[in-house]
Amino acid sequence: MSDYTNPAFVGWVGAWVVALLVVAGGLLRGRASTPAASSEPVGEPAPAARTPRDRFRLGLAKSRDALGRRMRGALGRDQDVDALLEGLEQGLIESDVGVRTTQELLDVVRALPTAERTESGVRAALRREIRAMLDDATPAGGEPGDTPWICLLVGVNGVGKTTTIGKLAARHREAGRSVLLVAGDTFRAAAIEQLGVWAERTGAEIVRQEPGADPSAVVFDGVGAAVARKTDVVLVDTAGRLHTKVNLMEELKKVRRVVERQCPGAPHEVLLVLDATTGQNAISQARSFSEAVAVTGVVLSKLDGSARGGMAVAIRHELGLPVRYVGLGESAADLQPFDPDAFVDALLPESG
Repeated sequence: MSDYTNPAFVGWVGAWVVALLVVAGGLLRGRASTPAASSEPVGEPAPAARTPRDRFRLGLAKSRDALGRRMRGALGRDQDVDALLEGLEQGLIESDVGVRTTQELLDVVRALPTAERTESGVRAALRREIRAMLDDATPAGGEPGDTPWICLLVGVNGVGKTTTIGKLAARHREAGRSVLLVAGDTFRAAAIEQLGVWAERTGAEIVRQEPGADPSAVVFDGVGAAVARKTDVVLVDTAGRLHTKVNLMEELKKVRRVVERQCPGAPHEVLLVLDATTGQNAISQARSFSEAVAVTGVVLSKLDGSARGGMAVAIRHELGLPVRYVGLGESAADLQPFDPDAFVDALLPESG
């Protein structure tokens, strides 16, 4: 009889196979139970545990580093006040604080006594002045009151309007409000589909038509449905349009008129979504949209991907528009209500 057919040999081999399988299974279970390496920076709180200030600090990291580097360069050596101001000016301009706002901040530094032109002294003076410029950055009226409370979102192509609407829907649903989304961007089938996904994800209702439909007709149906259903919040998406295209801006005015006729006093909020990475071009966009549809507030999207966080100061101080929300990451929780104190602390901490 061959050794390979000997019952004793077969049993011995079988026992070893079983033992090896048991060991291998244990190793695999141990590996599966070991937490995967986190992509979060060492020492940073997990996303679910982050406070709003954590999110501001992380989201403004690029802006803070760029401005801080310029400040240290300007203040780190013995020099006259002109050299100091030149270095600060470059840092503020690169952070997109805006030319006019930058000059006002430099005037504050210029007026400091010589003994206070230290890094800590200049920081303190800039922090005070920037905070004053952002005062009342979120005046009353930005939150739902009337039913339905209607918010129209506008902006150029690619700034993230549809995603912002989805994140706003999530916030309102978490607050216990009923939400209706209106797919007024009928030029892009993808926008209608994306809004449908957000509606399903957040438990919001949606009014939409086929791509190519008249945007005003979709908005008419949406507002009518919200009034009939006594919906708390209506978020209206609109197609991205260049602020320089007169015919497209006229179409946006028509959408606003439709809302006003159906629901007197509405829209209660017109939010302009601006891409923070576009810098000063966003200022000209804000001026054009404000003239066309009376913008009441701004959402700064993609702020975490930009070193131009100072744009929030320019928008508020030079245009008088409140920044309502800022995008500080990809998740719905990363769309944060604008907090001037957290913003100043994140952009220009007391020590750097």
